[in-house]
Amino acid sequence: MPTDAIGLDIGGANLKFATASGWAASRPFELWKQPERLADQLAQLATELPADVPVGVTMTGELCDCFATKRDGVRQILAAVGRVFHPPLVRVWSTSGELLSLDDAAERPRAVAAANWHALASFTCRFAPKDCALVIDIGSTTTDIIPLVTGKPVPVGLTDRDRLMSAELVYTGARRTPVCAILGTEVAAELFATTQDVYLRLGMTPEEPANHSTADGRAATVEGAHARLSRMLGGDAEDTTQEATYALAQKAFERQRAVIAEAIRLVARRLSQPPRTIIVSGSGEFLARAAVDVAAHDGLYEASPSEIISLASQFGATASHAACAFALAMLISETQR
Repeated sequence: MPTDAIGLDIGGANLKFATASGWAASRPFELWKQPERLADQLAQLATELPADVPVGVTMTGELCDCFATKRDGVRQILAAVGRVFHPPLVRVWSTSGELLSLDDAAERPRAVAAANWHALASFTCRFAPKDCALVIDIGSTTTDIIPLVTGKPVPVGLTDRDRLMSAELVYTGARRTPVCAILGTEVAAELFATTQDVYLRLGMTPEEPANHSTADGRAATVEGAHARLSRMLGGDAEDTTQEATYALAQKAFERQRAVIAEAIRLVARRLSQPPRTIIVSGSGEFLARAAVDVAAHDGLYEASPSEIISLASQFGATASHAACAFALAMLISETQR
């Protein structure tokens, strides 16, 4: 039986962590505001995690503008990890599929920067060992669309820049994307509301009264979402009707869904045959499914997939929300057999 292992996915707004035994969680942490506190945050997480087991690390937080360059960000993040976890137990995932030591990763920062999607693809390949497939992971900030062929990831790009150009990375997510980035001049060009408010208002995600990581710092509730969305229309919660904010949320959902569906089409058409399996994960699984439905209905790829596999159904919602961390924990664990 493989040993347990820890997977850490260190982002700019969230720290996601999981174990191969099936436990997973996500904690908000605004790295770009307090990079010097990363080690303290990791130390707090470590108290909830098993001791003396292998630790896999991946990241996207190096893109935060608190770091002068991505190289600087990678090295500072790795240094924080090394202060909390025993360095000989730590391995860092790279876009080549290699597991690197902390020292080697620090010397190859471009290979480990934003490599979390590759770990997820490398793990989920087992669900489509023979055919063409897609992994669609929608988190709070971004959407990853990763092509698989006969059990291997076959991305066009490995860096954020190349993946943006190839539509394999779409900078839109289910929680943190500003509504004005979706609707443009139809609404106020201010960070008054985000997609979390859209999906709260539409009843697609549950309320989180204790969560104040919102545009106005107030609770992530339907009432709060109405107030934040009303400001996008130049109003407030008193002079904007519930019908108006619901309609605004519906428009934002449809526009975001269409953008993701178009990216699915672009990626799928590069495959030698239509994807027979689509694997969905992340806190935005519901949005991934909606985009796949649009893609199939509008003929954005030549044939509908024969199977949609949900990581939430396979491993639980928390593991799906921390999909890259969970995938890495499983990959690390399997190397210990």
